Amino acid sequence: MFILSPELAAIVRPAVLWWTGATVVDREPRLDRLLDAAEAHVRENPPAETQAVRAMYRRVGLDPTKTRPSNEALLRRIRKGDHLPRVNSLVDVINWCSVECQLPYGLYDGSHVNGDVTLRLGRDGEEYAGIRKDVVHVAARITLADRDGPFGNPTSDSARTMVTTSTTEALVVIFAPRDTEAARLEHVLETTAARIATIAGGSEVTRLICA
Repeated sequence: MFILSPELAAIVRPAVLWWTGATVVDREPRLDRLLDAAEAHVRENPPAETQAVRAMYRRVGLDPTKTRPSNEALLRRIRKGDHLPRVNSLVDVINWCSVECQLPYGLYDGSHVNGDVTLRLGRDGEEYAGIRKDVVHVAARITLADRDGPFGNPTSDSARTMVTTSTTEALVVIFAPRDTEAARLEHVLETTAARIATIAGGSEVTRLICA
């Protein structure tokens, strides 16, 4: 079950996708041309930072210039002339979707998520080991948590639930601002699901757009 805490109901409108049967590889050659084209499009038609996402951060007291949403971090990377990071086939698909849609995504190994998932504000003292980073402190930040505690946010995710080549079950969370229209989120989910199916295989279990 996915639960949106009342304290965030007026700030975030998450869209959620559960996936099963994925095959994740270190490097998927089919993505080379697709990611090159996405990067070229961004450089030729540079979008502005998504002000609605920045406003979402400010509403919980975060400065998006100091703590950047993941979509903006990817956008700035491409603007500087760098390539999208290549991590593994599933992570690469999600980064592609995030930079194209300009929405922050979270991607998690579903087998390491325990019990119900709640999107809430982090509590005092809450933290987790980040992916290739030091400890991530999530007090007063938009945070995903399960029975074992926090494991993700729109800027950086946890090592505990990171996707690897052993992953077959995945949870995708799009941290959309509250005023994002349901029709747009449905399109984003449809695009994301189609790309995952093409690149990693498997099938959708269910999807959710919070009202």
